[in-house]
Amino acid sequence: MPRRIVGVLIAVMALSACDSWLGENKPPPLPGKRISILAREKIAEPEISGPVGKIVLPPPEDNDDWPQAGGYSNHAMHHTVVADSLRQAWSSSIGDGSGKRRKLLAQPIMAEGKLFAVDSSSEVSAFDAGTGKRLWKVDITPKDTSDSYTSGGLAYEDGQVFVATGFAQVVALDARTGKIDWRQSVSGPMRGAPTVRGGRVFAVTVDNQTHALAAEDGSLLWTHSGISEVTGLLAGNSPAVDGNVVVVPYTSGELFALKVENGGVIWQDSLITIRRTENVGALMDIRGRPVIDRGRVYAIGNGDLMVCLDLRTGRRLWEKEIGGVQSPWIGGDYLFLITNNNEVVALEAKTGRINWVTQMQSWQKPKDKEGRILWSGPVLASDRLIVGSSDGKLVSLSPYSGDMLGWEEAPDGVSISPIVANGTLYFLTDDADLVAYR
Repeated sequence: MPRRIVGVLIAVMALSACDSWLGENKPPPLPGKRISILAREKIAEPEISGPVGKIVLPPPEDNDDWPQAGGYSNHAMHHTVVADSLRQAWSSSIGDGSGKRRKLLAQPIMAEGKLFAVDSSSEVSAFDAGTGKRLWKVDITPKDTSDSYTSGGLAYEDGQVFVATGFAQVVALDARTGKIDWRQSVSGPMRGAPTVRGGRVFAVTVDNQTHALAAEDGSLLWTHSGISEVTGLLAGNSPAVDGNVVVVPYTSGELFALKVENGGVIWQDSLITIRRTENVGALMDIRGRPVIDRGRVYAIGNGDLMVCLDLRTGRRLWEKEIGGVQSPWIGGDYLFLITNNNEVVALEAKTGRINWVTQMQSWQKPKDKEGRILWSGPVLASDRLIVGSSDGKLVSLSPYSGDMLGWEEAPDGVSISPIVANGTLYFLTDDADLVAYR
């Protein structure tokens, strides 16, 4: 057995209690049955041609807010701050959780000292970020709609919360009171959060159309259409906006860079490969949010292709045969991501070269391959990579080596990536519990 994997297994056996799940202390292991978090095999491999450079990250920086899915409009949060020792501060229910008919899809957001979240029945709530007290809630389902639909997500700007809904409307709410400011119908339902910047709201529908709306009154500014797909993954995506460019992903595997002011095409690419033949793998959906950072675009698709593109020209700078549905995280000069094979991978952002790979557990019963586990994240906070699992675990890994640092049992599955704001880690469970650790 490779030496590194032996070390990982030893780390698993030394998992500590809840007050050290980020790895800052090393008390004696508690008695009881040990649960394996990491599996014993991996498919992606670190690059071995030439010396692998030591990972160096920028120092952690405070961020008071997390105003939209992915943090900021370019989805580049780099290195956030949390305390060395995290403990649960509060937990509040946002309403209806994931079930057979509806799923929680929306990452919570934070602004104005409030957390905003939308449940699986399209009820939006605001909570005090310090105490978890609910400040207001509003059901945004239209009066002429007899059924409830899963909404795609939230974004905040200048005192308004914008909701992309499953009933083909974008809804704007007053962030202070929850009062509905306006509704705007679009071409179809949305499964991903809107992105807002500079008074414009960008939302992508399930029929692969991008709608740019005026934040002030919801008026339609322009639209753009990709190739319509009959099938796709049960989730959507959010465009990335930086300067005068909006990068839009579609379920067809298409990736467009559009002009913010009029939707004109700057360049386009396609994250389509022919390697995978199984049904789910054949879906070329781009579900992970694209990231724009320092003139480059990073995007990963379900069809085993990740690319780095020049933002201005669309020229491919590198590509990797790596597939995933979680959004990549940029931290300084390195990318961190979760693959379709449940691997956490660190890559050099400039070259795509793989520095390390850590294989996470894929089955609750590995021998029988029963109880599929899916992982969400990662989030980089104070020299910790934090990932969540659908079987209810929060795991902390070293961003420098991929080694496990600790783990914590969550109240339920964590299928939506956590967020970090004002030194606090927030996550939403599949059972609709919003939990704060600080």
